[in-house]
Amino acid sequence: MKKIISIGLLLVATTFNMNAQSVEYKIVTSVESIVPNGLGRSRLLSSNDVKDYKDYTSTQTADDNTRNKSDRKEMRVKGFDETKMLNYFNLGGIRFQNIATNDAIITSKINTMVAEGWELAFVVSGVESEGGKGDGQGIYITRFIFKRNK
Repeated sequence: MKKIISIGLLLVATTFNMNAQSVEYKIVTSVESIVPNGLGRSRLLSSNDVKDYKDYTSTQTADDNTRNKSDRKEMRVKGFDETKMLNYFNLGGIRFQNIATNDAIITSKINTMVAEGWELAFVVSGVESEGGKGDGQGIYITRFIFKRNK
């Protein structure tokens, strides 16, 4: 009887521990320039610092205008990895070799993170373009959201 109770408690403890595992997330962002003539900058970025969003959040109500007084300089992350990538355009126009090079760099980052126990959970992308006359500026931003059990 004691063995059955001990085994039962062990199973309950193991199940509770598995369900209590916490997950952490990490975001890697690629910023790829679509500025003509190779004048833009393209980078792969990931933060090494941890920030608590609550330190920079304020609550707005109809009766109260409570603002968070934190300085923007305090907000800035100083510890981050910045990997250079190539721009989509040069003087000759679009460079497909540059796109393939960037793909190889991003693939290397993803493979490294997977080897470190991260799982690619989501990919979100967007584009910012001036869109006005001449349309001389723009970037593609892609966020790779990874997760892993702590």
